[in-house]
Amino acid sequence: MRRFPDTPRKKSRIEIIPMIDVMMFLLVFFVLLSLNVIPALGLKVKLPVSSQVQDSHPPVRVMLSIPAEGAYQIDGVNYASLTDLGAELLRRKQAATNGLTVVIQGDDQVALQRLVDVMDTLKSQGIEAMTIAAKRR
Repeated sequence: MRRFPDTPRKKSRIEIIPMIDVMMFLLVFFVLLSLNVIPALGLKVKLPVSSQVQDSHPPVRVMLSIPAEGAYQIDGVNYASLTDLGAELLRRKQAATNGLTVVIQGDDQVALQRLVDVMDTLKSQGIEAMTIAAKRR
């Protein structure tokens, strides 16, 4: 009986290059799709023309921190007394063109009197837009 020489079997292997090509195609497809979908979320309108257009500027937001003890802080800068605090708030109010909003961040252990004193200082400087920050339960 005649025997044919055994041909060595090739081991199977997974080709990575075509898989990378497919992944890149999918990535480009989804990026382009998302770029075209995002502008379609709103309605396209042509705004009317006016000679009396006024720029809208949002009010300046100031973060005022009241620790349980120690100095008050406006945007991370310490102020030892309420008079210094009031002077800084008045300066910022005068610099703001469209009003000033103060967000009060008080420590949960702060005495109520300190909060009332800060609110009195804000009112004495003519600042009536204030908010008290709190965490959701």
